[in-house]
Amino acid sequence: MGVIHVTDRSGQRHTLEALEGWRVMEIIRDWGLPLEGLCGGACECATCHVYVAEEWLSKLHPPSEEEEDQLDTVVTRPNSRLSCQIIWTPALDGLEVTLAPTGS
Repeated sequence: MGVIHVTDRSGQRHTLEALEGWRVMEIIRDWGLPLEGLCGGACECATCHVYVAEEWLSKLHPPSEEEEDQLDTVVTRPNSRLSCQIIWTPALDGLEVTLAPTGS
C-alpha cells in the first residue's frame, strides 16, 4: 500500500491510501472526492480528467490512442491524463494529481 496526493478543485490537498492494481480514478472516487468517471474506466468520457505533476509524467505509461482521442474532447494541458488510464503501482507511491475543472 502507498499513497497518492490529490489536489481538489478548491485547492485542498488530500493524501489518499492507494492499492496496487487499482485505477487512480477508482482510488479518488472511493475516498469520496468529486471525480465523475461516468464511463467507469472504459476510456469513453474524459470525466476523470486530471493534471499530473510534471515530475511524475515520465513514470507513467504514455497515453494510448483512445486516451488521446478522449483528451481531444476537453481543454487540456501538456500534463493532462485520464485517471482511469493510470493503474497505481508501488512505483507511483507519492503520485501527485490535480482534478481538472468540471467540463474541461
